[in-house]
Amino acid sequence: MTFWIIALLLGLVVTALLARGVMRAREAATPAAAFDLQVYRDQLSEIERDAARGVIPSEEAERLRTEVSRRILAADAKARAAGANTGSKGSNAVLAGLMAVIVLGGGFGTYQMLGAPGYPDLPLAGRIAAAKEARENRPTQAQAEADLPPSPAAEATEEYATLVEKLREAVAQRPDDLRGHILLARSEAALGNYAQAYASLARIAELKGEDATAKDYADLADMMVIAAGGYVSPEAQKALEEALARDPRNGVARYYGGLMMAQTGRPDVAFRMWDQLLRESEPTAPWLDPIRAQIEELAFRAGISGYELPEAPRGPTQGDIAAAQDMSAEDRMEMIRGMVGQLSDRLANVGGTPQEWARLISSLMVLDEVDQARAIWAEAQERFAETPEALATIRGAAERAGILE
Repeated sequence: MTFWIIALLLGLVVTALLARGVMRAREAATPAAAFDLQVYRDQLSEIERDAARGVIPSEEAERLRTEVSRRILAADAKARAAGANTGSKGSNAVLAGLMAVIVLGGGFGTYQMLGAPGYPDLPLAGRIAAAKEARENRPTQAQAEADLPPSPAAEATEEYATLVEKLREAVAQRPDDLRGHILLARSEAALGNYAQAYASLARIAELKGEDATAKDYADLADMMVIAAGGYVSPEAQKALEEALARDPRNGVARYYGGLMMAQTGRPDVAFRMWDQLLRESEPTAPWLDPIRAQIEELAFRAGISGYELPEAPRGPTQGDIAAAQDMSAEDRMEMIRGMVGQLSDRLANVGGTPQEWARLISSLMVLDEVDQARAIWAEAQERFAETPEALATIRGAAERAGILE
């Protein structure tokens, strides 16, 4: 209610100021003519007094009377014309009333369309605090699954269903059988039993202990999100955190981490995570399509205007390959050098996947640029020092190239 009172008062003040300007237009339009008219009348009175006292001759007094009277007539005509142009007081009042309707009615109508009546102001600090609270108090995995409608069972042959049932019984009898849980997780996922699938994946991570990889936890989080209908629960978040602790560049964990931020009121953080992931991913990464489908809206929600999707990285087209076959050896090597140079520049400026770093080392060896390949390997060791799995991929390329020191 206070908001509407303040808004109404401000609207009335603005309207009053505009109306005052309109109502005073007539007075403001004619001050010069009215002033001249008064001056000429005063001059005529002085002429009459001077003539009566004999200060000026009668002939000169008559001439002056005629000249001043002519000026009075001209000034009076000018004042009347200016008054006619400004319109009547009634028309000015109508115009002022129309302005009041436009200011008050237009403002109210615009706010009804674009505003949020009844909602308080939402400063940045308040929005961040609300997002944190929403993240800390969001539904659990079990609650999210309970709210979903029952999903139809996946089609499977009777033989396959029998085999899966036997596998369940075997795993129940041998709960520490790692291989059995791996097979069961795949089988349950294939049947659409996602809750049972992530239960086996959680047991796999538990059995592996310290040897559990980022992929193990990313797969667990992925299955939990699918089971919850695309919702990232607190339990799935813990699995994501375990994955990122082992490999900060894990694409699945980074994608779902951004999704969680978007779901809990932090589109700004989600946008930064997805934009970086989008620029660093392989062209065939499975998360690229969902990111590209959502990131422009996410950028709008994050307050970023004019965001343009980065071009998808691509390899050589069929036309490029065909053209290379018709090239001379020198031209073909020059084309390869150009493609390797582009890859090197992109990795240096925006980063890339471990597979791209490995590919760059292999490509440089094809070009017989051994020193450059060693330099790339040294840089990769610094960049991926905290992600052993990623570094292992690049190390394999360096070993094959024979550049390990």
